Amino acid sequence: MKQAQEAVLVLQDGTVYRGLALGKIGTAGGEICFNTGMTGYQEIYTDPSYYGQVIINTTSHIGNYGVLHNAEQESGSVKIRGMVCNFFSDIHSRYTADGSLQEYFERANIVGIHGVDTRQLVRYIRSKGVMNCIISSEILDPAVLLSKLQEVPDMAGLELSSEVSTKEAYEEGDPESALRVAVLDLGVKRSILSNFTERDVFCKVFPAKTSYEDLAVWNPTGFFIANGPGDPSAMPYAVETVKQALDAEKPLFGICLGHQILSLASGISTYKMHNGHRGLNHPVKNLITGKCEITSQNHGFAVSADEVKDTDNVELTHINLNDNTIEGIRRKDKPAFSVQYHPESSPGPHDSHYLFDQFVTMMKE
Repeated sequence: MKQAQEAVLVLQDGTVYRGLALGKIGTAGGEICFNTGMTGYQEIYTDPSYYGQVIINTTSHIGNYGVLHNAEQESGSVKIRGMVCNFFSDIHSRYTADGSLQEYFERANIVGIHGVDTRQLVRYIRSKGVMNCIISSEILDPAVLLSKLQEVPDMAGLELSSEVSTKEAYEEGDPESALRVAVLDLGVKRSILSNFTERDVFCKVFPAKTSYEDLAVWNPTGFFIANGPGDPSAMPYAVETVKQALDAEKPLFGICLGHQILSLASGISTYKMHNGHRGLNHPVKNLITGKCEITSQNHGFAVSADEVKDTDNVELTHINLNDNTIEGIRRKDKPAFSVQYHPESSPGPHDSHYLFDQFVTMMKE
């Protein structure tokens, strides 16, 4: 690592942490959240669902296996605003890596801080709840940074999917395939698309604000509503598209933000969580099969459990075993289902890949 200069992290409530700079020398702010995954940091940083957020990596060492610029990217660029970790490694040991994380962050203009007691920081955020923060390696006065932090918007009420979504429709897979899925790109991950193409599904990925009519013109076999960043309640355009897709009576599958949009289209509200779920080790129970899954998760909003139970045409299918939040639903009157977690789970675990098979089976039927 080239720099060994000081850096400061200031939370929205005025709490200050000091450490050393990593990545680009500069200033960056966003919503601070923590990810408990032991691996897969590059996949985290390039996941569009993290757009506008500062990530705390709870794993002690970050950067030790370098980066792979194509194979481990979930999108075309780094989406996080900043990163916080305990120990940042300026060397990497993986012989297949094509660069260091420091160089990667410098090219992506990502500001970060290390040398922070992340265990204490995570315990603090778990107690106080999610909040905005600002990191700087050029301004070390907390009072100045706290003033600058007022310019960072709150995530609640923020619509971000249209900022990370593709601007032009594109295709993935074999055009000769019998199965065609229209993907509403709210921030889709590459590993989701690869899970479809590996199952001989031809995908066309459409911009977030594409109308149902434009999706339907392509004559898909089914619809997929992608993951993405921001507040689902600020996305009436996507809710309306999903309502019309449901009326078409074709199979529909949603993941993460797509799950929340399906819930809103079914008359069920969402809310901002005290702390979100982010990591590779969240236990979920499938209430249909009775089996448990270890899942990959990344969300700061959730679906109202009371409203799911009170909605006649919606069935609860999955529940989080840590806090009993809603992890999956299906419509009783439509061929549609969704999960809050990430079954594509790159780099893992792979307990939930069966959901892609379930969707493929629905389309074949």
